[in-house]
Amino acid sequence: MTKGQDMQPSSWQNPRPGDRYDLAVVGAGPAGLSAATAAAARGVRVALIERNLPGGTCLNIGCVPSKAIIRTSRLYAEMHDAERYGAQVPAGIGVDFPAVMERMRRIRARTVRPVSFHRLTAAGVDVLPGEARFTGIDTLNVDGTKLRFEKAIIATGSRPEMPSIPGLVDADYLTNENVFDLTELPRRLLVVGGGPLGCELAQAFCRLGARTIIVQHFPLFLPKEERDAAQILSAAFARDGIEVRLNTRPVNVHTEDGQKRVDLISDDYQSTVIVDRILAGVGRLPNVEGMDLETAGVVYDPVHGIRVDDFLRTSNTRIYAAGDACLEHKFTHSADAAARIVVQNALFRGRQRLSGLVIPWCTYTDPEIAHVGLYVRHANEQNLPVKTFTIPMHDVTRAIADSEEVGFVKIHVKEGTDHILGATIVARHAGEMINEITLAMVAGIGLRTLSRVIHTYPTQAEAIKKAADACSRTRSKPTTRRFQWRWRAG
Repeated sequence: MTKGQDMQPSSWQNPRPGDRYDLAVVGAGPAGLSAATAAAARGVRVALIERNLPGGTCLNIGCVPSKAIIRTSRLYAEMHDAERYGAQVPAGIGVDFPAVMERMRRIRARTVRPVSFHRLTAAGVDVLPGEARFTGIDTLNVDGTKLRFEKAIIATGSRPEMPSIPGLVDADYLTNENVFDLTELPRRLLVVGGGPLGCELAQAFCRLGARTIIVQHFPLFLPKEERDAAQILSAAFARDGIEVRLNTRPVNVHTEDGQKRVDLISDDYQSTVIVDRILAGVGRLPNVEGMDLETAGVVYDPVHGIRVDDFLRTSNTRIYAAGDACLEHKFTHSADAAARIVVQNALFRGRQRLSGLVIPWCTYTDPEIAHVGLYVRHANEQNLPVKTFTIPMHDVTRAIADSEEVGFVKIHVKEGTDHILGATIVARHAGEMINEITLAMVAGIGLRTLSRVIHTYPTQAEAIKKAADACSRTRSKPTTRRFQWRWRAG
């Protein structure tokens, strides 16, 4: 099944637009889909405009296909490391890369099925494939068809940022938009950028057999994460055989006979590497051009996206924005949460604020790095006194049994209280574990209360309970503890 099959059938006929829609949504990625279906479910007349495929980056060329490949690459890594689990390394381990990619495409086709045009229409959404351009403060043109709206949401997502490296375009470089079209494993791969995307795919392709190099112009990769977390990942990369070059930037690419010669500069030292493919993962830019936003009175910036207030309103009070087109944190789950805020605020006189969201995130390497809330450096900037409770995973029974002892759970509370300010988890399943702490923060549950939550044993989430137990032990004053001891002693 191809990527676009059943998404926009050749027999598709656009619905005839009504006199005026209650809500027009531009973009059918996670934010647009969430907004359109939530509004339609509440009886709102909705038009959804999409120029490509429903599902956006996440389902088609982002989260879902990358995680499918990562899972297979992890299996190959475990086969090579079988002795650590008391098993024998299988003889003649060979990577069937076309089969890896075919599995990914089957999974992708399955996940996009619920957002096909026919299913959206059945949910009460008028789907209009085409390019949307604003023609006024309350009007749109979709490939020649005029559309009027009471309120609109811009949810056009983002695209890969292209590094300005001479010769890169001629080298047929890869981004998340075309890397999942590969049918042959690159023997040598250069990854430009040490952010989440670059780190995830570098490790996956390395484990599938590509000789992989990461170049990062910063002195460290994952620069937003805590340094001990990034250092653990650096050690994991070294074990996998990934070469990491920090403080390094590509300055020229020359292609000859299918090979790419890439000139690198690190401080004053210049070197050249020869690779088969180059993957660029240096960041993302919002999709804000080509919609005539000026005509609608919507203020935007080509780098930072559409300017919105805390209620996600643009400079045109009829028009809101959600997702990568306006948010700093370009995650699928933050796009979905923002879209729900917009529907409430735009259509039902809500006053929900973007700043009120508690947004976790995760880099899906092995080990994973997940975070929610404040880092210590941010708390210090706000003059918030912080106490941190850290539990190494090698102190957790299930992590020992799983031979997954690398990492930690680190939870920050406001000094003198058990109010959770933030947390970082480095572990094999950190993305799953961070949700418990996120729930506690959203519900206003203190860390000591988590010590009273009975966790199934043994699980790796026991590390969170251990941190909570440590917090509880700091609650009693010395005089109180002496009284308790005397009472117990009779």
